[in-house]
Amino acid sequence: MKYSKEEVIQYVAEEDVKFIRLAFCDVFGNQKNISIMPGELERAFKYGIAFDASAVRGFGGVERSDLFLHPDPETLTWLPWRPEHGKVVRMFCDITYPDGKPFECDTRALLKRAVSDAAAAGYEFFFGAEEEFYLFELDEAGDPTKIPYDKAGYMDLAPDDRGENIRREVCLTLEQMGITPESSHHEEGPGQNEIDFRYASALTAADNVMTFQNVVKIVARRNGLFADFSPKPLGNCPGNGFHINMSVSPDKSSENLCRMIAGVLEHVVPMSAFLCPTEDSYLRLGVMKAPRYVSWSGENRSQLVRIPAALGEYRRAELRMADPSANPYIAFALAIYAGLEGIERALDLPSPANVNLFTADAETLKKYKTLPESLEEAKKTAREDGFIKEHVPEAILDIYCKN
Repeated sequence: MKYSKEEVIQYVAEEDVKFIRLAFCDVFGNQKNISIMPGELERAFKYGIAFDASAVRGFGGVERSDLFLHPDPETLTWLPWRPEHGKVVRMFCDITYPDGKPFECDTRALLKRAVSDAAAAGYEFFFGAEEEFYLFELDEAGDPTKIPYDKAGYMDLAPDDRGENIRREVCLTLEQMGITPESSHHEEGPGQNEIDFRYASALTAADNVMTFQNVVKIVARRNGLFADFSPKPLGNCPGNGFHINMSVSPDKSSENLCRMIAGVLEHVVPMSAFLCPTEDSYLRLGVMKAPRYVSWSGENRSQLVRIPAALGEYRRAELRMADPSANPYIAFALAIYAGLEGIERALDLPSPANVNLFTADAETLKKYKTLPESLEEAKKTAREDGFIKEHVPEAILDIYCKN
């Protein structure tokens, strides 16, 4: 349910809410929040709530440190793991300077602009996220170890799959928050899990990614475990992927889907610095079903983009290179702009790569461009790319791509 400001104020008064969390994220997608009491809610809606931006990575120095959070009432949800009496609720926020000017490093605002630009051109993009994570045991001091919670494999059952109850608790918690997962299962790595979501509008889907990671970490810790979303938690095991399923409307004949994919393929190399933003991201690529080459195909999981078997409204493209260290607001915004360009320029898809690129010979592989092999290479490519410069604010580009 999407609330208005007046409905939020009424909800807080009638539902025994004692704390309101105002949530946002830094440029790298790390979630932050500040809690206010119900008596401050009207002020938050009217003027915003100030915070010290100099203490947030990438948000600037102490000389201009005041920024304001403005809660988005449509994102109101309660936090089921907090007490039922004296509830805690949360809203995502827009960020501005004291004079009301939008803050250029507000990545949620970046995605909102991309959605608006697409709508102005007559299109709407939808996203569904698939994120993987490992569950590790804690040591006697409560600190994370690298000991997997189980040794199960792909889609194994309990008792081998010990993460079954964790995934169940995560899914039920998300349902209480108004987010419905599509499926969940054990992944290939020991202690590795995956929960997938049905498609949603771009902003809702990105908000859901932020909520999902937070819920998984909380549920894991409550069960004496650590949830690790990093790209390559264990060197000899599969990395964690953030598979981005995307579609576009209108698209009666799938023509726009194909052009959208063509646009993504054209710009995906410079997008790598944002979809794979850590050194460990590049340890994941090119092995164990994580792509290395710029290619697409049907159901082939060795490709950068694949079109899963599905019909009607469920037909989509799956971008397989990103990992959970990516900021979903930036990732979805760039995917929208790339897809929109593909549609507007009527780009043609290259021929599908209907081969296993993990076992193909060198002669076959020479036909395909490769993704960057390191974070430094990805940064250099992004810094020099016109598409990235056009759609990523200079302040964010500097933070991601500085030497």
